[in-house]
Amino acid sequence: MNVEIQAIEFNHQAQQLLAACHLPTEDLQAPVTSLHLFGCQVDGRLAGLVGVEMHGPDALLRSLAVADFARGKALGDALLVYAEQFAVAHGVQAVYLLTTTAEGFFAQRGYCLAEREAAPAAIAATQQFSGLCPATAAFMLKRLNEPAG
Repeated sequence: MNVEIQAIEFNHQAQQLLAACHLPTEDLQAPVTSLHLFGCQVDGRLAGLVGVEMHGPDALLRSLAVADFARGKALGDALLVYAEQFAVAHGVQAVYLLTTTAEGFFAQRGYCLAEREAAPAAIAATQQFSGLCPATAAFMLKRLNEPAG
């Protein structure tokens, strides 16, 4: 399936999709300047979205969601790759995430478990890290730009 992924605004459709996927939206009600949202549509409906919250050389991947009607079409993979490419293009060296349901999905795509205590200060200060996601959520990391050496 060939889909076009593009920047989107957080709106009612995005909120509904995230709620249907049991992902937090509380901190998205007000604009977050460091957050970039990307989405794709199938048949004129929002089929998937992903967010990248930028913090210098680090980013927090968040809100990767695919609507029920669009599952099984590799949209999650396409959105993840798009988000990672966006991050690399903006100088990000490491992407972090928190998940309660998709640890296996991310592990298959190069993300490793990390200790929450080792999170960079900017990541640890995000609302998602500090309160929205439970302490039991898996904290994962993927290095995007390993220095040559």
